[in-house]
Amino acid sequence: MPNGLLALTNFTSQEKGHAFHSAPLSFINTTTNSSTTLARSFSASFVFAIVSILDGLSDQGLAFVLAPTSNLSLANGGQYLGLLNATNGTTSDHILAVELDTIRNPEMSDINSNHVGINVNSLISQKAKPAGYYGDEDGTFRDLMLNSRKPMQVWVDYDGQARILNVTLAPVQVPKPKSPLLSEAIDLSTIVAETMYVGLSSSTGVVSTHHYVLGWSFCFDGPAPPLDFSKLPTLPHVGPEPRSKILYISLPLASVLLITLVLAVVFFLWHRHRFAEVREDWEDDFGPHRFAYKDLFHATDGFKNRNLLGVGGFGKVYKGVLPASNLEIAVKRVSHDSRQGVREFIAEVVSIGRLRHRNLAQLLGYCRRNGELLLVYDYMENGSLDKYLYNRNGPALHWPQRYWIIKGVASSLLYLHEDWEQVVIHRDIKASNVLLDRQMNGRLGDFGLARLYDHGTDAQTTHVVGTMGYLARELVRTGKATPSTDVFAFGVFLLEVACGRRPIGSDEHNNPVVLVDWVFEHHSNGSIIDAVDSRLMGKFNMKEVTLVLTLGLLCAHPLPNARPSIRKVMQYLDSDQSFPRLSPTYMSYSKMAQMQGEGFDSIIMPCTPRVKSNRSASGESWETVLFDGR
Repeated sequence: MPNGLLALTNFTSQEKGHAFHSAPLSFINTTTNSSTTLARSFSASFVFAIVSILDGLSDQGLAFVLAPTSNLSLANGGQYLGLLNATNGTTSDHILAVELDTIRNPEMSDINSNHVGINVNSLISQKAKPAGYYGDEDGTFRDLMLNSRKPMQVWVDYDGQARILNVTLAPVQVPKPKSPLLSEAIDLSTIVAETMYVGLSSSTGVVSTHHYVLGWSFCFDGPAPPLDFSKLPTLPHVGPEPRSKILYISLPLASVLLITLVLAVVFFLWHRHRFAEVREDWEDDFGPHRFAYKDLFHATDGFKNRNLLGVGGFGKVYKGVLPASNLEIAVKRVSHDSRQGVREFIAEVVSIGRLRHRNLAQLLGYCRRNGELLLVYDYMENGSLDKYLYNRNGPALHWPQRYWIIKGVASSLLYLHEDWEQVVIHRDIKASNVLLDRQMNGRLGDFGLARLYDHGTDAQTTHVVGTMGYLARELVRTGKATPSTDVFAFGVFLLEVACGRRPIGSDEHNNPVVLVDWVFEHHSNGSIIDAVDSRLMGKFNMKEVTLVLTLGLLCAHPLPNARPSIRKVMQYLDSDQSFPRLSPTYMSYSKMAQMQGEGFDSIIMPCTPRVKSNRSASGESWETVLFDGR
């Protein structure tokens, strides 16, 4: 940048950035008389800052890197930090990285969302600790937030003789602590190539984030030269520039002044009424998750119809662009009743806003105004999955795309059910709630019905909510949403994606057809492949298709104890488990209901829909939605 600041990334999502020393350096000690090959001792120091447009939220991080090449074009952004890709590294990669990570990625076995790690040929850290440093005075550990927007200094020191790698972190202007944050025994002579490039790498995900390097130094066989803080560039201002205070001095006539004051008061009252929000003292606890209504109003150009993305059972969704950061967002306007526990609902919204997974649509925050609640999400360029499944005039998804989306949604459910700090029950898994980003990755969204509870406790009984066709029988009978009821809906979703059919359709005589029963009939007749979406025209992996259809039936089993956990589902999809088999006693959904004296209508009737029918934004589909006021 013009002031000497090094910007690894800008506010572009799903990108990667690298900065390397222009020439490779020799890391193998060729001057030793010993027959043993040693990696050279080295020391590096750099000052960095992670700056997000949202307080306390950022995406991914950055890493100090030794790599055999400066061309990392095959590496992925996002959680791969611009270093590796989905294969997650091999010994032939010859990569050493010290990561400063601000996202907890379960697939990388991250310890938390604010840590420092030492990585060797992999993005799974060989050793990691929460970000911070040990004070020299008393040796106590002091936490540091990597995405605090404040500059911090990192020292990476390798002792070639002792084969020890030390990593130290501290705020700028604090002398290098005597005790390192990380100390690991590593023989780099078995890892590095003869010549290596030294530099830094970073990547972005869905939250607009800047990764800056203010200065760095490097040295072989001695400490890195100290940085002169007085010469380091300054960080740019984030957000709108402060308004200039210009004092206008005039001596108008008394009548003109009076008219001006009256107009100003009228305009002020009109402006305050136009952008008035509902704000109570207890909401101060939710901090940066609260958006100003005025910002959302301007971002969506006054919620004009030309920015309307869709209409659902719980409100309208608009595309917007935040003027201060150019961040593209989706804003959902939801009506609410203060008697329905708005305080508890907002607390859950804020909790859900802390969910971070590459296959979840990020909920950024909320705003309250009069009788409505506004939820702010990341904008997904390719819309929802259902339009690719049911719009016969639009593009059809190839099977590899469908299988990739299925695995992504399953991964997000595993995170919600087992890997996050609380259990999150989504309660509305379906194709229309799976959004597709620029790279056609599936992201589970719309957490308006989600419920949270602590691990090891039981879910509470509540109103029956969700979409007909995805509701497990025990949920309709008891009102208790559990991970198993989410698995049931996911099973219907699997069939929906593979067959290209709605959960409840109709035959040529206009009789209702339940998708689960229809696929089970094909399975019983040995013709399960005939259930596959005809638009695939036979171009699919037979083993994967059979797995998805069988797994869909297994997940949608009428008996909850017969359904697999979502972890077991992931193991099937990753081919880590033998092929699943349906029990010979498996019964269709409708037959199970008949045996217990319940028809299809009796399952539906006790649940009075708040919204009986709504048409999608494109006017193509109808669905019945059960709504509990939230």
